[in-house]
Amino acid sequence: MAGVAALGFLLALEIAARRYGLPGPITDQAREVILAPKSGFLLYAGMALMMTVLTWRQRFVAVAAAIGVDVGIAAVRWALDAPVTDGHPFGNGALWVMLGHAVTAVTRRTGRERVLLLKGVGLGLLLVTGRKTGDTWLLLTSKTRPTVLDQYVATADHALAEPSWLVGRIVTACGPVGFNLLDIVYGQLAVAAVVVALYQLRHVAAERRFPRHHLVRTFLVIGLLGPAVYMIFPVVGPVFAYGTGAEHWASVSLWPDPPPGGHIHGNGLGPGNGHWAVADWWPRTTPPVEPPRPMPFDAFTPRNCMPSLHTAWAVAIFIHSRTGPRLLRFAGAFWLVATLTATLGFGYHYGVDLVAGVVFTLTVEAALRSFDRGWDRPGLRLAAYGATVFAALLVSYRWLPLEMARHPWASGPLLLLAMGSVVYGYVRTQHRPVPEPRLTPPQPLRPGAMR
Repeated sequence: MAGVAALGFLLALEIAARRYGLPGPITDQAREVILAPKSGFLLYAGMALMMTVLTWRQRFVAVAAAIGVDVGIAAVRWALDAPVTDGHPFGNGALWVMLGHAVTAVTRRTGRERVLLLKGVGLGLLLVTGRKTGDTWLLLTSKTRPTVLDQYVATADHALAEPSWLVGRIVTACGPVGFNLLDIVYGQLAVAAVVVALYQLRHVAAERRFPRHHLVRTFLVIGLLGPAVYMIFPVVGPVFAYGTGAEHWASVSLWPDPPPGGHIHGNGLGPGNGHWAVADWWPRTTPPVEPPRPMPFDAFTPRNCMPSLHTAWAVAIFIHSRTGPRLLRFAGAFWLVATLTATLGFGYHYGVDLVAGVVFTLTVEAALRSFDRGWDRPGLRLAAYGATVFAALLVSYRWLPLEMARHPWASGPLLLLAMGSVVYGYVRTQHRPVPEPRLTPPQPLRPGAMR
C-alpha cells in the first residue's frame, strides 16, 4: 500500500510539473541513468543504504561495479567530447547498481530474501527520489504562489531580535573560509543522515530484518509533510525578500550559482518589472516595525522557509545520533549547530522558522515512535500537543506579528517556552527505545514428521 501510494504521488507530481512546462521527479530520475546526475554523492549514499542488506562480499562487488560503470561512462563522454557542464561526473554507476539489484530481487530471489532486498533497494531509491520530489515541489511553490508572507515573518521575528540579521553579519565577517565550510555542511545534510542511518542499520545483513524505527523513516516523513506547509505559508527568506539574493554570496562562494531573484522592489513596481525585494537591508539593517502585507515575488525563487526543513532534518539527525558512540554523538551535535548557523547566516531563514522546524520534527518523531509502540497514549498526547503548538505558531506569525514585534519581551520568551515545552515533553516521554520484534526460533520437528 505504501508503494502504491508513493507511486501515485510521484505520478501526480509529474503531471502537475508538466502542466507548468517543468520536468517531474520521474523524468529527472530517468535522465540520470545516462546523463550527469545533479548529486553523485546522494546516489552513492542511497547505494550505501541499499548495501545494508548485502553481505560483505556482495558489497565489494556492488561498489566495484558502480565505480566501473562511472569510469566507463566518463570514458564515453571523453571520447565524444561531451564534458559535464551541469551536475556531477559520477553517480550513474550507483543508480545502475541499485536498479540491477531490484531486477535481481524480482528474478533471482524468493520469499523473505526477495522482500529484504527490495526493501534495501527501495530505501536507497527513496532517498534519491525524495530529493527529486523536493526539487519539483519547490518549483511548484514558486509557480503557484505569486505572493509571499515574508513581511509577516520578519515582523514576528522582532520577538527574537532578528537573529538572521545578526548571524548574517557574523558569517559575512568570516569571509570565504567560514561561508564555504558552512555551505558544505548545509548542502550535504542528506549524506550526514545516511552516516547515522548506516550505524542504525549495521545489523540488517546479519539479522535479515530492518529495525522497527530508524532515521531514514523520520527523514522521509519530514520531507513528505513539510513542503505542504510551504503552500499554506509561502516565504522566500530574508536574503531574497530584504537583500540581493544569491548575489550577496557570489564573491566568496566556491560554487557560485546564478542569482534566483532578490532584486529591489522599490518605488511600488509590481511583478513583471524585475523588482522584487522590499529593500537592500539584509544583513546590515533590520526592517522597521510596521504593518505587514503580502508582497508579490518572482516565479522561480522557492517558497521554502516555513518551517525550516533543514533545521527539522538536523534535529532529527541529532536525536538519532544520541544512541551511537561518542564520535557519532559529537558529529550529530556539530551538524545541528552548523546547520542552524547556516540557515540563519546565509539569510535563507528567519528565527521563527527554526522554532517551527524544531516543533515540527519532534511532533513527527513522536508520532512515528507512538506508531511503532502500538499507538501508546503518551506518544499520541505528545504528537497532538506538538501539532497544536505548531498550528498556534503559524497562526501567531500570520495574524499577530505586529503585536509580537511591539512586545518582544513578552512574545519572545513565550515562543521559546512553547518550543521548550515540546522539547521537554519529548525528552520525558520518548527516551525509551522502541521495542524490536522478537525473531521466532525454528521449532523442532516432532518424531515422525516429514521434513
